[in-house]
Amino acid sequence: MNQHISPSSGPQDIASEQLIDAEADSVPQPRPPIFASRAAKVLTGLSLVLIAFNLRPVFSSASALLPEIIEQTGLSSFGAGVLTTLPVVCLGVFAPLAPRLAQRIGAERTLLAVLLLLALGTALRGFGSLPLLFFGTALAGSCIAVGNVLLPGLVKRDFASRTGMMTGLYTMALCAGAASAAGFTLPLQRLLGGSWSLPLGAWALPAILVAVIWFPHAFFRKVRTKHAGFRVEGLWRDRLAWQVTLFMGLQSALAYCVFGWLSPILRERGLDGVTAGVVVSVSVMAQVCACLLVPSIAVRCRDQRLLNIALVALAVTGLLGFLFAPLSTVWLWGVVQGLGQGGLIAIAMTIIVLRSPNAHVASHLSGMAQCIGYTLAATGPLLVGLVHSITGNFAATAVLFVLLGLGAAVFGWGAGRSIHVGAKTIEL
Repeated sequence: MNQHISPSSGPQDIASEQLIDAEADSVPQPRPPIFASRAAKVLTGLSLVLIAFNLRPVFSSASALLPEIIEQTGLSSFGAGVLTTLPVVCLGVFAPLAPRLAQRIGAERTLLAVLLLLALGTALRGFGSLPLLFFGTALAGSCIAVGNVLLPGLVKRDFASRTGMMTGLYTMALCAGAASAAGFTLPLQRLLGGSWSLPLGAWALPAILVAVIWFPHAFFRKVRTKHAGFRVEGLWRDRLAWQVTLFMGLQSALAYCVFGWLSPILRERGLDGVTAGVVVSVSVMAQVCACLLVPSIAVRCRDQRLLNIALVALAVTGLLGFLFAPLSTVWLWGVVQGLGQGGLIAIAMTIIVLRSPNAHVASHLSGMAQCIGYTLAATGPLLVGLVHSITGNFAATAVLFVLLGLGAAVFGWGAGRSIHVGAKTIEL
């Protein structure tokens, strides 16, 4: 066994690769596809964007109908917290499976399976049964976990010369999926006769449609990979790696509190369901702007410590505005919170790349941050439901939001330092 430490790249070189490839440990690296025509390449790019669109409606669609689900099923506030937490837990638990599945059957076929099982899990939520609601949510969350890891790698591999454009489209599609489910689920419920379950199941249709579009790409293009003789050592013992991971987890906890509970918070304060859904949509779409701007700002800074603190302050201030400010200002707080939260999501992913000395370490740090970070993030929406169950209102969740923000600020300060994690790439 020979030890090989890949040479470190400068921050700008590392930051130029914003996407982590789930197949980074494969040798030889998968070759980019040879597209028969420009139209085929456009179709592939469009398919990836449409897949990204389907990775968020599971979160915000249930949130939009949470009061109806509680009223019509007798589900407790704590049970509602478990429902909003369940898919986030799955993000952390099942993310490590993605590279293994990609190496065994190929990323394209794995993504096809993700779409089909995501459609099944989403459809199961439409049968009006609480056990199926929870099971379908868990199945959908598991599929989203795998898709989260695989999609960026495919974008980087197949569109190496256009990663900036594709990253923007991919990020916008994620936010558009969340915003669409937040804004259209309640009108869809009214259109379908007031059922809480049918609108949730209806979000399986876009996943089925994209699976049909993706099927030829999955089965008519062969990619052969074999596991590489590399491993990364020292990552889990590295203090900076844990700061990056905890920053990822705590900012994600704030994000999933928004996805899971913002609509019920606004409805309890007096907004009608449709307006609350639109406010959530506005907040999510504001995240798009931040996702596009923050990475380019971050890589030009000497370090990211102050930027991390500023974004945490915006996100928490927006949440406090939702809880206590006059309802006439709710649109302002939607934009403020969206800019802060979107910036946090973007900079958390950017920091993974900036703090890594090479692509192998970046891939493994990404897996660590997603596995531990999303598991930690699941406590956010669960605690919101618990606090509401105990107090009977959402006002006390302000303490939770402030504590999550303080934690994110502390670990964001550490993660924002301009140094690399001490992990080493070992060649077998």
